[in-house]
Amino acid sequence: MKMKLIIVLVLAATSSHATELSTKFLRALNMVEASGKHGNIVGDNGAALGGYQIHKAYWQDATSYDKSIGGSYSDVTNKVYAEKIVTAYLNRYAKQAVISNDFEKLARIHNGGPSGYKVKATLSYWKKVQKYL
Repeated sequence: MKMKLIIVLVLAATSSHATELSTKFLRALNMVEASGKHGNIVGDNGAALGGYQIHKAYWQDATSYDKSIGGSYSDVTNKVYAEKIVTAYLNRYAKQAVISNDFEKLARIHNGGPSGYKVKATLSYWKKVQKYL
């Protein structure tokens, strides 16, 4: 019986269940991306949608990581849905940064993709986000 319990606990600890993002961090991202607005906001010449300016590839990465999210790309215009997408994406590529609230790494990945935290060009984005934290 003890062995079964240990196995269950190990499986639960290693599952892809997303760790929640800080509300403060999400608010800061939204301020930079859409001046605090949510809804049918189109940016990057039509390539990004919603209050977090999510691109289709970002959405695809997030929904393939957490299949329970479901929905369609256009749903990222909904604040609650978009936050699930951002949470899944950042958990996929920077789980430890989510756990430790490494907002710089998270912001730079959000802006520059999975390796965005290594790219010099994302530093200016981070500085913008940092002002709202």
